[in-house]
Amino acid sequence: MYSSVKSASVFGIEATIINVEADVSDGLPIFSMVGYLASEVKEAKDRVKTALKNSNFALKPKHITVNLSPADIRKAGTAFDLPIAMACLAASEILPQEKFNNMLIVGELGLDGTVNRISGVLPICIAAKNAGIKTVIVPKGNAREGAVVSGIEVIGVNSLCEFISIILGAIDPVSEKCEIEKLLKISASEFSDDFAEITGQAAAKRAAEIAVSGQHNILFSGPPGSGKTMLARRIPGIMPALNFNDSLEISRIYSVAGLLDDEKYLITRRPFRAPHHTCTVTSLIGGGTIPKPGEISLAVNGVLFLDEMPEFGREAIEALRQPLEDRKVTVSRLNATYTYPAGFMLVASMNPCPCGHYPDRTRCSCSEREIRKYQRRISQPVLDRIDLCVSVSGIKYEEISTPLNEEKSTAIRERVEHARAIQLKRYNGIGISFNSELKGSMLTEFCRLGSVEKKLMEKAFTKYALSARGYHRLLKVARTIADMDDSEDIKCEHLQEALCYRSIERV
Repeated sequence: MYSSVKSASVFGIEATIINVEADVSDGLPIFSMVGYLASEVKEAKDRVKTALKNSNFALKPKHITVNLSPADIRKAGTAFDLPIAMACLAASEILPQEKFNNMLIVGELGLDGTVNRISGVLPICIAAKNAGIKTVIVPKGNAREGAVVSGIEVIGVNSLCEFISIILGAIDPVSEKCEIEKLLKISASEFSDDFAEITGQAAAKRAAEIAVSGQHNILFSGPPGSGKTMLARRIPGIMPALNFNDSLEISRIYSVAGLLDDEKYLITRRPFRAPHHTCTVTSLIGGGTIPKPGEISLAVNGVLFLDEMPEFGREAIEALRQPLEDRKVTVSRLNATYTYPAGFMLVASMNPCPCGHYPDRTRCSCSEREIRKYQRRISQPVLDRIDLCVSVSGIKYEEISTPLNEEKSTAIRERVEHARAIQLKRYNGIGISFNSELKGSMLTEFCRLGSVEKKLMEKAFTKYALSARGYHRLLKVARTIADMDDSEDIKCEHLQEALCYRSIERV
């Protein structure tokens, strides 16, 4: 007899509906599986047979054929175990086929019949909702994660026996509920790190505020212990709180990466990712034998912090070029092409020289050649993609010994939210949200300059040998500074401040 059960497979951060078909007929007792399967899916037949036997539902010695369609898509992962078991039981007339209509099933089986957690439940539930499926069966450990998606019924099961009892009507299913509004009340003010803890560094704080207001990339340069890392770690605290759509986008990526659990099933805070400088290109960008999101995707709508950026491998740094421009990264493999979002804010830090004390020649003994060689570990094309470069000077004894009433992160965040509100209103309906996303003709429309400002930019373009990309990014930063001043037009003072942050050589 033939049966069909719906399941799903994750590709990138999207899920595709997969039909799990089973046919049980007379003949040699063979359990065969077809449909362009990865090795872990082929192994499912042993897990399924043993789990059914240990759950007192042993399959009869029949010829069993299982097909996962469409057959031109490669299926990977262990999420097909539970739907394969259900399809086999339905084809063996142990369970009624009609019970599985309008139902999607995912889950990994243990040999004792337990249903184990899997990755990617959130995009699977989103795909089920888009396909009009009303009920999704998931492992109990993934139930809260799936319940984030409204409009569908998500039922978590602990074991094969429990699910079969639900199908047969022996026990009533319990739908998982999720209080989204309560979760989103966790605001950025709950960050333990506050800008008020940083003494002095007014210029660096100002640059950080500009960067966050327009979602610009920023590089801090200064001696060891000057506060570069402290500044970077406090940047998420001045970003506006996440709305549900942004939170769902981040959570979907974390779900695919297997970073959600029963307690942390929805990301409600801006991510802060700080990979070690020994990280590989694959871990930074994404990919692998079984492609997974990299650090740049895990930092979406948040901060990617590269501490001591020149110490990172050159290949890793250069791999950031395309994601910084396109805000997405495409990983091509033989079987498929995966696209991951990369809408992050890059925050980097570096020492000005190998010893870290340049230009203080009383402490720095590095030669000019060594300094230039060290700084050129970050290529000019990458520097062109960094909007603000700011110097973080060492702290004087008077500053650190005398506590000052420094401004709190909450006050800075209020100004950031005001600047972002201006941008959202200006770009409403054209598909962008921040000044950093301006491209092409948009720059001409939204970054218009007066005659005096044009002359200033002409001099700056020639004096500092700006590239076309550098020129456009300078205009975007000036646009953000003007928004922070509630100025409709970009004025000379806005351009001059933006110029101060343009080049690492001047820093």
